[in-house]
Amino acid sequence: MCQADSRPSRRTFLGATGTVTAVGLSAGCQSRSAPPDRDDAPAPTPPVSPTGRYQAGITLPQPAQRNLLAVVADLVDAASVRPLLAELGEAVRTLTAGTDARLMGLEPGDLTVTIGVGPRLVREVDPALPGAKDLPRFSRERIASRARGGDLLIQICADDALVIPVVAAALVEQAGDRIRERWRQSGVRGSNVRVDRGVTAPRNPFGFIDGIVGPHTKAEQRRDLWLAGPGPVAHGTLAVLRRMEVDLPRFAKLSVAEQEAVFGRRRATGVPLSGGTIAAGPDLGAKTPDGRYLVPADAHARRAHATAVGVGLMLRRSYSFDGPTPGLLFMSFQNDIRTFTNTLTRMDNSDALLEYTTTTASATFLILPGFDEQHPLGSRLFR
Repeated sequence: MCQADSRPSRRTFLGATGTVTAVGLSAGCQSRSAPPDRDDAPAPTPPVSPTGRYQAGITLPQPAQRNLLAVVADLVDAASVRPLLAELGEAVRTLTAGTDARLMGLEPGDLTVTIGVGPRLVREVDPALPGAKDLPRFSRERIASRARGGDLLIQICADDALVIPVVAAALVEQAGDRIRERWRQSGVRGSNVRVDRGVTAPRNPFGFIDGIVGPHTKAEQRRDLWLAGPGPVAHGTLAVLRRMEVDLPRFAKLSVAEQEAVFGRRRATGVPLSGGTIAAGPDLGAKTPDGRYLVPADAHARRAHATAVGVGLMLRRSYSFDGPTPGLLFMSFQNDIRTFTNTLTRMDNSDALLEYTTTTASATFLILPGFDEQHPLGSRLFR
């Protein structure tokens, strides 16, 4: 496990994906880079284009890859941001195409790299832009100073776990002495469970299906995920990262019914305690004959419900990691930071799930709009 208060050199890769040992989660890391020794070897993983209107690694591919590494760093000199982003974008193109010698012969497969910039850099362009605000502090946090905030996010995802540290080393080397790393965290997702037509979600370390609700349709994504244009951030989005330790032993001592009351959903199926299907939203008004809410007042499904909070939907991703204390890297993508902050503020007041988590790192980033050969990464924002 990578710790927030570790400070690796820029040439050292820390946080190689390990094996997750967590309640209800079984996720192996499979390398597809070794030559096949059988005739029935799996077909090559299709590549994901890094260029276009949006950056890859958010809605593409679908479902999301099994393995992730998030690297958070500061810029030594903010004036270097434009050339740095352009270089990183070009490196992403060659790495995902498999033409970069730094891959050392590995196939990139479904590799994606997603890059964002922190509030300090956005404020220097325009304090009124989305992404210019830092996250407030919340309860149940135990965060070292260098594990809060940051100027640069590099998110690397792939089904092949071996590709990730190689790509991370190449990108950090590309940045050179222009960045100082703050922290990094790797993680894995569980096996996908079908939620709806074309929509899947994995289980989290607590054994529950995670990420059921979100902006899954194109219309929902236009409304709640992507930043609207025209403007220098159009077709970007806002990311929130929260690394949490989870108290699995204490949660595991609860009965299944008690665990389901914490989440507001059935553990085995993901169906809301109010009934219906896994894809159906919980009926927050449904009660038992004696007047008790079927979805308890402090259940996570109620406290974090977008309608109850009065915000839009957020695209949520959770990656588990192992260590002395198992943990979860929570990521959300939304086009209004209040979608996250208002939700967590409401959860802070009374969400039974938070009793089993402690946040150890926190940051928010503007995920830059997409790029191509004619429009380098970050060129629309940093002119």
